[in-house]
Amino acid sequence: MGTIEALGKIIGKRQVLKDGSTISAFGQDASPVAGTPPLCVVRPKDTDQVQQLVRLANREGFKLVPVSSSGGHTRGDTVPRADNCVVVDLSGMDQVLRIDRRNKVAMIQPGVAFETLQRVTVQEGLRLATPLAPRGGKSVLGSLLEREPTLLPKYHWDMSDPLCCLEVIFGEGSLFRTGSAAGPGTLEEQWASGQAQKSPMGPSQTDWAKLIQGAQGTLGVVTWASVKLELLPSVERAFVLASADPGSLTAFTYAILRRRMPDVCLLLNRVNLAALLQEHTPADLPPWVVLYSLSGYEHLPQERLDYLAGDIAQIASEGGLRPGRHLAGLPAERPLKAVTQCGGEPSWKKRPAGGYQDIVFLTTLDRAPTFIAAMQALATKQGLPPERLGVYLQPVNQGRACHVEFTLFYDPEDTAETQAMWVLFDAAAREMISRGGFFSRPYGPWAGLAYERCPDTVRALHKVKGILDPNGVMNPGRLCFT
Repeated sequence: MGTIEALGKIIGKRQVLKDGSTISAFGQDASPVAGTPPLCVVRPKDTDQVQQLVRLANREGFKLVPVSSSGGHTRGDTVPRADNCVVVDLSGMDQVLRIDRRNKVAMIQPGVAFETLQRVTVQEGLRLATPLAPRGGKSVLGSLLEREPTLLPKYHWDMSDPLCCLEVIFGEGSLFRTGSAAGPGTLEEQWASGQAQKSPMGPSQTDWAKLIQGAQGTLGVVTWASVKLELLPSVERAFVLASADPGSLTAFTYAILRRRMPDVCLLLNRVNLAALLQEHTPADLPPWVVLYSLSGYEHLPQERLDYLAGDIAQIASEGGLRPGRHLAGLPAERPLKAVTQCGGEPSWKKRPAGGYQDIVFLTTLDRAPTFIAAMQALATKQGLPPERLGVYLQPVNQGRACHVEFTLFYDPEDTAETQAMWVLFDAAAREMISRGGFFSRPYGPWAGLAYERCPDTVRALHKVKGILDPNGVMNPGRLCFT
């Protein structure tokens, strides 16, 4: 029996796709990663089928590339890098399996998109900490596994938050559950006793979820996860604080985060802000903005908002700053909605020029201005107009670290512009890592830059890979597993 026939026997012939348009869609993306067209694309419907697929891959020798988000991809982490690859499209496994309001946790399959989970959690008086304006088809689980930063640093205690427990089929074919979901007892027995699969540690004192996060599908396939939720505010008030210099905003941001005052809290330059809002061009907006929100809940919500707003205004005045409730004639709630709601398809990042590439890494907020200055100098040298460079700073870990995201906007129909962008993309990545930027998510060409600096980590990861995926069937050519 051939591979295609064996796959059809497991999941059904109609769920094995090998038409030209599907193969082409998964064989490449907008990244510089060179790919190979997959043998086919399969769409399993449950955990049992996924496990059978992994075991079949081990027996037959083909490779598996798991994908959970629908729509366009830009990072190269789901482009097959070897011959005889089968793309495992998990977007059809899209059930919200459980919402536990008492413990503020949801259990979801990999195909659940942010828009779907937002709609369900609101009905329960809860909310999910989301990344910046996620596109419509973006998988919640895919985003959390990639450690994309969320807009609520106040609730971001650990880099794995808000991810809790996982069910994963490792590359050698075993089903494994992490954290408190590991047992004792079945999930139903745990629920009956009041447990909610919220503790990520375990089995024992090993944090398996941290190992699986950031692995880009090289260790196994995650089939569900439990996710922390937060209470939905009964009232919410948005504020903006503008400046010509990002450095002048860092002390203020540190001060309010240290006291855990705001909920949403992020910094944007005028280019990204204009792309999100659409009502204005970059020239109409201040160079830099801190956007933050204050929330009131069940008890004395307005009083809570008033005293927090007053305290923050006093902190701002000490630095010669003044929070406002409007931005370029718009109420501050307008940009707040733009950053927290799903952006639909295509991504908001395609608005300025039609194409984009992101450079993402971690540093600390006080060092972010030096990286911004270096990036601006490189962009100017390469001839990238200022209105084509977006900057997003997201405090994480309650402000102890900072996610830096440079977005290079370009016209993919303009060959010269596209080539210039790729030259800048490569040079900028090298410059940022040489300055101490921590590439915790090393996609494509960044992998060599990141891992060559830490050979001990590479040796340890190869040992782990040899245990969990001894035949190398999971997403070959990623990270240090080249």
